[in-house]
Amino acid sequence: MNKLLSSHLKLHFVVLLYGITAILGKLISLPAPQMVWYRMFIAFAVLGGFIWLKKIPIKIGYQSIIKIMGVGLVVAFHWITFFHAVKISNVSVTLGCMASTTLFASFLEPIIFHKRIKWLEVFIGLLIIGGLYLIFQFELSFWKGIITALLSAFLAGLFTVLNKLFIDKHHPVTISFYEMISGFISIGIFLIFTDILPHNLLMPNTMDVIYILILGIACTAYAFVVAVDVMKVLSAYTVVLAINMEPVYGILLAFFIFGQSEFMSGGFYIGTLVILAAVFVHPIIMRIQSR
Repeated sequence: MNKLLSSHLKLHFVVLLYGITAILGKLISLPAPQMVWYRMFIAFAVLGGFIWLKKIPIKIGYQSIIKIMGVGLVVAFHWITFFHAVKISNVSVTLGCMASTTLFASFLEPIIFHKRIKWLEVFIGLLIIGGLYLIFQFELSFWKGIITALLSAFLAGLFTVLNKLFIDKHHPVTISFYEMISGFISIGIFLIFTDILPHNLLMPNTMDVIYILILGIACTAYAFVVAVDVMKVLSAYTVVLAINMEPVYGILLAFFIFGQSEFMSGGFYIGTLVILAAVFVHPIIMRIQSR
């Protein structure tokens, strides 16, 4: 198997793992904050081992660590809202709304980096808003889950843009390592102040432990390291295009695993297709323009 084909297969396996994340969130019985607390602990431990094994630089300066750990708080809150949305609605609704992350990133990037707003991205954003309107109109019973998922999508766009401030200066695995530590500590403090730690922490049952290990090791640490590794062979455009398949993989898997509870109205699927079409068209047009 040649390196190009191998990298494509690895990339789509990673995207499949991203899609499985929402399904694991539905299967794990723990509330979202506890689930993310365990996930971030496992992820930072595995990434720490990877850093030690590969001798990746970990000393990046006090100020950089503080800033990156600040982004880690955003990551933690993004995951908490993501899993909470899954629990109060379902996998399909959450992933359909999460496809709007591109919309939020397109508006946040010019604000944070003081760039001009690109009218193409405004147009793509309007298409995404149209898709979200269809989802809202036909799945109003899930309005709490939709709003929570949109908040999660906004936070995903925010930390994606903020990470661009560090990606050229520090190794991406090092960045994620400090973000995982930050999220683990901050959620732990929250659990202490809400009297969940150490007295009322819900301990995971046997299946929860298995699912959390898959979530922390495979869907977080492994997926991230492989996603970075394949970019040595594949272009950023190819990676972004493939990652846009996450809602498709996740919704299809959820339908087969959870059955009728994941079956949505026709309007929901039309709205989701509009969002996905807009997300797919954006990098294609950008590539044509760059040529």
